[in-house]
Amino acid sequence: MEPAERPEARPAPKRNPVPSLLTSLLTDHLDPGYGAATAERTAQHTRKPRVPAAAWLLTGAVVVGVIFGVAFSQLASGADVDRAGADASAAVRAAQDRSAELEATREELAEQVSSERDRALQSDASGSALSDRLSAVESAAGIDTVSGPGLSVVVTEPVADDDTPDGSVRRGSGAAVLDRDIAAIVNSLWASGAEAVSVDGIRVGPNVTIRQAGGAMLLDNRPIGSPYEIDAIGPPQRIQVQFVVSDAYLRMSTVAQLYGVGFAVRAADDLELGPAVVRESFEAEEAGPR
Repeated sequence: MEPAERPEARPAPKRNPVPSLLTSLLTDHLDPGYGAATAERTAQHTRKPRVPAAAWLLTGAVVVGVIFGVAFSQLASGADVDRAGADASAAVRAAQDRSAELEATREELAEQVSSERDRALQSDASGSALSDRLSAVESAAGIDTVSGPGLSVVVTEPVADDDTPDGSVRRGSGAAVLDRDIAAIVNSLWASGAEAVSVDGIRVGPNVTIRQAGGAMLLDNRPIGSPYEIDAIGPPQRIQVQFVVSDAYLRMSTVAQLYGVGFAVRAADDLELGPAVVRESFEAEEAGPR
C-alpha cells in the first residue's frame, strides 16, 4: 500500500516591508521632503560662494559712501540757499533804510525850498498873490503837510489760527483784506468831504494806486501792512455821518462779520499828514496828419 501523499507545504505569506500608515505617523514625525530640503540647503551653505564676501563689503561701503555724499551735498545746498536768503533780506532792509533816508532828505530840502520861495515872493503884492496861488495848487495836489481834525479808520487782518477753516480768507487771495477794500474806503472818505487822506502814513495824492502784488499790499508801490490805518482830515461830523451810510462802510461791515476782519471808525481831533510824492503828469494830444 502506497503511503498517502503529503500535502504540499504552502509558502509562508510575505510580510509587507513598508510600515503601515499608522506606524509611519507614530514613528516618522518629519516628512521626507523636509529632510531632502535640509540636506540641499546644507550643501549650498558648504559650497564656496561665487562672489567673495570682501566684494560684498566693498560694494556696501561704496553705497553707504554715496548716500552720505548725497546727504552732505543737499545739506550744503540748503545752507547756501539759507545764506542767499539772508543776504537778500539784508539787501532789502538796507535798500529800505536808504530809501527812508532819501525820503527824509527830500522832505527837508522841499521845506527849505518852500521857505525860500515864500520869502522871495512876499516882497510885493504880485508875489504874494502868486504865493497864494501856489499854496492852493500844492494843497490840491497834496504835496504839502496838513494837520487838523478828521476821521480815522482802522482795518485789521484776522488773527491766524490753525483751526480756522478755509473760509477765513477771501476767494482768490491769501488775505481777508483786499486792495479793493482799502480803495473803496479811501474813495468813500473823499466823497464824504475829506480834504486829505493817508494810509499807513503814506499820503494819497494824484497818480497814487492801491493794489496787491502776490501776498503784499502796495500803496504808491510801497508796501503797507495790517493794521491798515486810514486817516482823513476834514469836518469830523460831516465825514462820519456820510461815511457810515456809504457802500464802503456796509461792505466792510459785511466783511468783518464773514471773515473776522477788524473794522473800527473813530473821530480824531488832531491828525497830521505828510506830503504826497510829486510825479510828472502827461497829457495826450491828438496826432496831426502825417
